Amino acid sequence: MKIQLAFGHHGLDVTLPPGADATVVRKPAMDAPAESHELIRNALANPIGSESLSEAAKDARSACILICDITRPVPNHLFLRPMIEQLIDAGIASQAITVLVATGLHRPNLNEELEELLGDPWVQQNVRVENHYARNEEDCVLFGRTKKHDVPVGLNKTFVNADIKIATGLVEPHFMAGYSGGRKVIAPGVAHHETIRTFHSARFMESPFATSCNLQQNPLHETQLEIVEMLKGPVFSLNTVLDEHRNLVYASFGEVIKSHLAAVEFARASCEVVVGRKFKTVLTSSAGYPLDKTYYQTVKGMVTPVDILEDGGDLIIVSECSEGFGSDEFLQAQKKLVKLGPQAFLDTLLDKSLADVDEWQTEMQLKPMRVGRIQLFAPKLEAATAKYTGVELIGDLDLAIAESLARQDSNELAIIPEGPYVVPFANSALPG
Repeated sequence: MKIQLAFGHHGLDVTLPPGADATVVRKPAMDAPAESHELIRNALANPIGSESLSEAAKDARSACILICDITRPVPNHLFLRPMIEQLIDAGIASQAITVLVATGLHRPNLNEELEELLGDPWVQQNVRVENHYARNEEDCVLFGRTKKHDVPVGLNKTFVNADIKIATGLVEPHFMAGYSGGRKVIAPGVAHHETIRTFHSARFMESPFATSCNLQQNPLHETQLEIVEMLKGPVFSLNTVLDEHRNLVYASFGEVIKSHLAAVEFARASCEVVVGRKFKTVLTSSAGYPLDKTYYQTVKGMVTPVDILEDGGDLIIVSECSEGFGSDEFLQAQKKLVKLGPQAFLDTLLDKSLADVDEWQTEMQLKPMRVGRIQLFAPKLEAATAKYTGVELIGDLDLAIAESLARQDSNELAIIPEGPYVVPFANSALPG
């Protein structure tokens, strides 16, 4: 039996050993319209919980549109121009409109990569396009601290000062914040580095509610909602949902919280899959390009299948890692993990109020490591850094699968071709 996993741009074919009994966990088929632009037009024409963008922009003099960075396959080419044209038609000067890349603490997207991200040269030709730099103090407005979780809040001043504020993005499962998109594009997307480092500290990461698909009592989600409430004036959101083949199947627009929750409810039906049991062997991916460009992002694919992995089981993950390991800060955290071991590494985090940049991804890797063995097929990772993954590297994927089935004395395995974009649950999905 052969099956294709999401891997880089073109996928990776895997041959299962004879007699293997595979449970394939994937999104159900969804109807994708022949004309994707129609979904965008309908979303803009039917705002959720707000007036239309055209009406809101009539008395406005400036606008800022947030977009996700290159790590998310957001169809910016479908919605940026229609939204910008509505803003201009309503009377906002093109030079007063900014498209801001919500990088969080990721690197900026520049040159050809920025062109790819925007997907439409018209955008750069007509409005300002900038990256957010979370460590630039002069670029942020400080708001004080949140009430519930005591997080210092700073946000990009271009976004804060804009009359029209729009967050755009992809709504998909997120292994810390429950679901991506909406409020998450604001924080951490365009937040000050101390904001990001606080709600990525261990007191948030170790919460049992900071998990995939869960919004109830999730401290990250609660903090993000409170941050949105600090902003003056209306805040809008354009939310998209994709099928397994990256086709647009849903879009919503409107007030940032209500329109985002509408998209989450649509996404739940396809992203949360109850499989009814656990497995001793689980094969998954890092969702292919662009998410599997680095080992940093690959960790997400290790965390999301944990609910269906038997204690002592094997989690095998494939990731192209075409850009290598990730940030130097992440590499330093992984070196510390390899040197100290999982529990000692975690102990170094528990008393910190501010997490070191990107060490939270290493902390999240501890979650699947507590359950079973992690094996990684990432042929483009250089040996000099691959040794700091903290997991077992494999060179022959088909052989690794066969050996796992033999080691686990079972011919059954679960396969998740799309990686962290699909979250399997052993018995029932998490509430809320």
